[in-house]
Amino acid sequence: MTRGLSAHATLMAFLLHFAPAQAAEIYVTNERDNTVSVIDTGTYAVTRTFPVGRRPRGVVFSKDGTRLFVCASDSDSVQVIDPDSGKLLTDLPSGEDPEQFALAPDGRTLFIANENNATTTVVDVETKHVKAQIDVGIEPEGMAVSPDGRIAVTTSETTNMVHWIDVATLTAIDATQVDQRPRHAEFSKDGKTLWVSSEIGGTVAVIDVATRKVEKTIAFEIKGVASDRIQPVGISLTDDGRLAFVALGPSDRVAVVDARTFEVKSYILVGRRVWHIAITPEQDRLITTNGVSGDVTVIDVPSLKAIKTVKVGRFPWGAAIRPSPARGEAAAGK
Repeated sequence: MTRGLSAHATLMAFLLHFAPAQAAEIYVTNERDNTVSVIDTGTYAVTRTFPVGRRPRGVVFSKDGTRLFVCASDSDSVQVIDPDSGKLLTDLPSGEDPEQFALAPDGRTLFIANENNATTTVVDVETKHVKAQIDVGIEPEGMAVSPDGRIAVTTSETTNMVHWIDVATLTAIDATQVDQRPRHAEFSKDGKTLWVSSEIGGTVAVIDVATRKVEKTIAFEIKGVASDRIQPVGISLTDDGRLAFVALGPSDRVAVVDARTFEVKSYILVGRRVWHIAITPEQDRLITTNGVSGDVTVIDVPSLKAIKTVKVGRFPWGAAIRPSPARGEAAAGK
């Protein structure tokens, strides 16, 4: 009897290990509709849409995937939402006109870029306490926190700078000049470099985190597309450090960059005015939000080809991916 149970347990473990992975979910903010669309990655169909605050932009999940944070810019609020029901759980104090934010690795410290009052607001998401309001440059937009949680950065569109914040003291400690109108900042997974897009400058700066100096400026050139239509915004880096993807705005392309040599490998045609991008946990699909065409493009990462278009709401802006429950439990060590 014991032997039979043992064999059954072994078989079940084998089947579970090799069972197909459950689909993840993509949450897309629709800026003009004041909604979030949810896309199932098993079918790449919109399964539901729910209302949020006015002009939703930045979006991110808590570590365990049980809470969705949405920057409702015109509501001057960061909303905390139950992603399963779409119901509002609470509003966090966010400062004026929140644009983008970043959740620190501790899972509770939220850094918010406030465009209208040139500050970065730091909020404890558990207590709703504003820990600090840090003066940065004019029109802050991009926000990122280093993988080790020691450094936060804000990009200021009008000042054309990256502002470095010491997380331990919550003070601005340095600034790095980049090209005109920096929009998005993304740390490499090893934390050694910071990638910053400059929308009007048409470039991406790769900054050495140790020295806070620009080590490479990447420019883009697309045959048949005017240079003033090549406007870098969203950036996504693969976990293995091999590739960087850059959304190039009204050029309707995503650039594929070798993240080690900084050479542009190719351009992928997507929807109109590609704004932000997100990569699946498996690193096999890239999702782009295309503002003017009101859809998202699904890119197959191994082949670097666009494989599907999914219609969402008006002016999709940000995207965040929630792993399947099984993957989320594994990541949490359950």
